[in-house]
Amino acid sequence: MFKQVAALGGVILLIAGASGCSTPGEEVGSASGGTPPSEGPAVARTEPPPSPAPTRSADDEQFRTVSAGWSHSCGIRADDSVACWGDNTGGQSEAPAGPFSAIAAGGASTCGLRSDGAVTCWGNNAHGQAEAPAGRFEIVIAGGGHMCGLRSDDTITCWGWNVSGQTDAPTGQFRAVTAGWAHTCGLRSDDTITCWGWNAAGQTDAPTGQFTAIGAGERHTCGLRSDGTITCWGWNASGQTDAPTGQFRAVTAGWWHSCGLRSDGTITCWGRNDSEQATAPAGLFSAVDAGERHTCGLRSDGTITCWGQHHDAPEERFSAISAGWAHTCGLRTDGTATCWGNDDYGRASAAGGRFDAVSAGGLHTCALAPAGTVTCWGQEAEVPEQRFSAISAGWWHACGLRRDDTITCWGDNEYGQLDAPAGKFGTVTAGWGHTCGLRTDGTAACWGAPLDGQTDAPDGQFTAIDAGGRHTCGLRGDGTIACWGRNDGGQANAPEGRFATVSAGGRHTCGLRTDGTITCWGDNGSRQANAPDGQFTAVSAGGRHSCGLRGDDTITCWGGTLVGASPGVRWD
Repeated sequence: MFKQVAALGGVILLIAGASGCSTPGEEVGSASGGTPPSEGPAVARTEPPPSPAPTRSADDEQFRTVSAGWSHSCGIRADDSVACWGDNTGGQSEAPAGPFSAIAAGGASTCGLRSDGAVTCWGNNAHGQAEAPAGRFEIVIAGGGHMCGLRSDDTITCWGWNVSGQTDAPTGQFRAVTAGWAHTCGLRSDDTITCWGWNAAGQTDAPTGQFTAIGAGERHTCGLRSDGTITCWGWNASGQTDAPTGQFRAVTAGWWHSCGLRSDGTITCWGRNDSEQATAPAGLFSAVDAGERHTCGLRSDGTITCWGQHHDAPEERFSAISAGWAHTCGLRTDGTATCWGNDDYGRASAAGGRFDAVSAGGLHTCALAPAGTVTCWGQEAEVPEQRFSAISAGWWHACGLRRDDTITCWGDNEYGQLDAPAGKFGTVTAGWGHTCGLRTDGTAACWGAPLDGQTDAPDGQFTAIDAGGRHTCGLRGDGTIACWGRNDGGQANAPEGRFATVSAGGRHTCGLRTDGTITCWGDNGSRQANAPDGQFTAVSAGGRHSCGLRGDDTITCWGGTLVGASPGVRWD
């Protein structure tokens, strides 16, 4: 679970791992194993149920390494960015942007090694475990509430929770380091193992001999000997130290289970299996890491497969999100579109091809191709054969911004929502029965249904505008939001503060603040205004739901749950 990962010549090598950290149940207090130190990472949690989650595979992404923590996992993609999934109670799954060469998921915190050797940590910081020291490191590992790194001079530095002396690294030179719940072990330059910290079950009593890799779990440790065999020591209540015979090339120790990567590329696990965390799938792997009640393996094709307790690997990444009245569409990072939710008229049946933008409306969806052509699906409408630079789908109509900065609309025109005024515009947005655009001078112009004042744009300049059901909101140059039109649910009562974007839904509105958090207001009958915590890069308000795009390119939605959500989309 709490692993060690080394960056060698630009190649990620999973030396060994261990992860997970919780109080696993009544057996913890038994005399032979000792009671774990009572002061751990200050993160509330509940005991997971014994039923296993189905195995899932990250078929759509390529990874170079994987790290399984206490109740979350992280992987480094082929482009060196980090994706994390699973529990995010302490923010441990909110990976920062930028390239990384190694990743270590721990209890409720995560650390990554950047290409310049600096360590960046995030997540729970109750014991200072997310405050990485300065300097260059070759390896970083994460334990229950402490972290350790192997410096460029081959010495070990640890920080964070130190109730049992687990951060008191000995002097000398090392080749690797691994951290368990409250103990730490290092592989010295002479290939012998030294361990320190909590020793209630003998987990720090390393055997003699030479080893090539080590992995520390909750109260046990495993080492890979020079002859390819595995030796484990410490707590053995579930058989986690009963290593099988055979030749291995990697070993990892989880909470109460262990796994090894055999020389033929297959994985064998042993120990506790109440969540099927020790039931390794068939196939060939290049790395494996064991968590608390889950395990993840990196397959030879670069995809990740996880098994055990509720740890699905990420399957898709997105660059844009658009919430319609009863469906949602996302633009994947490869330019393809996917939609989910109500599929009446075929509005959620995304067209093939690659797109630069997607807009989900009421009864249809439109997407903009790189060539400037528009493809729509859903309620039939004749799309003009013209080139556009932006599009917006309303309830019964859609509009596009031409490359000459004029607006063309098509579809239903009951309220005059297609009758765009002359002049040049910088953006266009289509609502239920009205349309608005921002002129090149920053002023707003609206047309169509004037039933509730939604087309009565206020004076002044705006940097963004969005048309909702029967209201409209605009973002001013100072970052404040002004809304007008129908206000029966409070959807036009914009809060104070500075925002980066605004999105008007059916009877609610959401804004992305400049600090990356989301605030929503208005009707909340389906919890569509209950924005989750965390940082986002975009937000879109739909009919009775809302969705946000996080910094790791995953989507989180809240409110009225839509059926058929795309893989990688989380409902809060």
